[in-house]
Amino acid sequence: MKSFLDWSAYENAGMGDAYADIPKSGGDFAKAVAVCIGSRQCETLNPKGVMCPSYRVSGDPAFSTGGRVRLLKAALNGELGDLPFTDPQLAEVMDDCVGCKGCKRECENSVDMATIKVEYLAQRQAQQGVRPRTRLFAGLPRHLYRHRRWLPRLLALRNRLPALARLGERLLGIRADRALPQPVAQPFPAEAYASAPVADAGREVVLFVDSFTRHFDPDIAVAARQVLEAAGYRVFIVAAAADDAEPQRPLCCGRTLIANGMIEAARAEARRVLAALEVHVAAGRWVLGLEPACLLALRDEYRMLGLGEAAERLSALSILFEEFIAREHAARRLNLGWQSTDTPLRVLVHGHCHQKAVGAMKSMRKVMKLLPGVDFEFVEAACCGMAGGYGLEVEHAAAADAMAEQALLPALRAEPQARVLANGFSCREQIRLNDGRSAVHLAQLLRDRLAADIG
Repeated sequence: MKSFLDWSAYENAGMGDAYADIPKSGGDFAKAVAVCIGSRQCETLNPKGVMCPSYRVSGDPAFSTGGRVRLLKAALNGELGDLPFTDPQLAEVMDDCVGCKGCKRECENSVDMATIKVEYLAQRQAQQGVRPRTRLFAGLPRHLYRHRRWLPRLLALRNRLPALARLGERLLGIRADRALPQPVAQPFPAEAYASAPVADAGREVVLFVDSFTRHFDPDIAVAARQVLEAAGYRVFIVAAAADDAEPQRPLCCGRTLIANGMIEAARAEARRVLAALEVHVAAGRWVLGLEPACLLALRDEYRMLGLGEAAERLSALSILFEEFIAREHAARRLNLGWQSTDTPLRVLVHGHCHQKAVGAMKSMRKVMKLLPGVDFEFVEAACCGMAGGYGLEVEHAAAADAMAEQALLPALRAEPQARVLANGFSCREQIRLNDGRSAVHLAQLLRDRLAADIG
């Protein structure tokens, strides 16, 4: 078996351990699968945890991280036939993995099922081909650029006409009962940007504007830039390198491609990002991300794409917006003042799974505590159920809705007047579709609370 991702970090995993139960084929990928020790910790229901969303709603051990490992081992041991990655039972449990990264943090042996699923999808597609819906979801950032004149109109028409939505469900398996997100008329500019120079080179940062922020919520990037500049930082926003094959096309981290197992295309996008950020990484500037899944592609998945030292250097400098703000405040470098009001602002905070998986909710809490007059509470919920395109897929409708109903939606319904904060694009969409409120990003809340004489 030839792996699509670089699993060499697991080269020595389980070696010399008679109980490691490493499958017969699969090389280092098999060792990554065998990291699971079968403790069944993934089958517990920790109310403050994320792992494992599909097990939480099904109660079926086959849909836990360990259950997936057991089937993957069977596949790699030749027990599922000559084309094991096309096995229907394996497909069912792997397709219900939402890629939350919860197991990587909460499993005692840090099983990385989210990345294992990417390899599985790549292997399956090599044997079966890529489905049209997969190509559609994976290529969304490119479609938003290439078809920017008519695609928003088509999406608006589909959302208005039930017959068109039903046609999409029948042909592509995209739920007719869910409105698709609508791109804005004016996306965030694709041109490079640099604010006024500052005396301290240590106060220079790169703001990475992902495709979802760019095309659906550009005010988030505007807000983040305003907050950083108000705090005295020089902000760079990068564009494609001059020698890029498509210099006018905005940069994209490749998250949608990675999540759908399209590794070669993702690697090409990653190389574009690495080339554009090369000078900034060489200068030691932090690269700040607004969308958790996209920033963590730079920090985690790029290291699995076989891109060498350049990916390692970028990984070391990639940081979520909230992590950076908390870090700079702790270092007494955050020179900002905040408005206060007589009436407390009630805010419910929902964390993206990837924020929780890397411990970034601690940073969220620290930053929220900076704001006077803000009464906030974290919603103790696992995955919201949207998980990229998962919540829009007709075969996953029941599971996605059940994930949302486990904790998130009841908490929102209990406080209909509260403002909702969610840094993840998928999370905001799930909240909009099911609750009707437009959740804000932390950058927007901070911008709106800046003291008048600073903002």
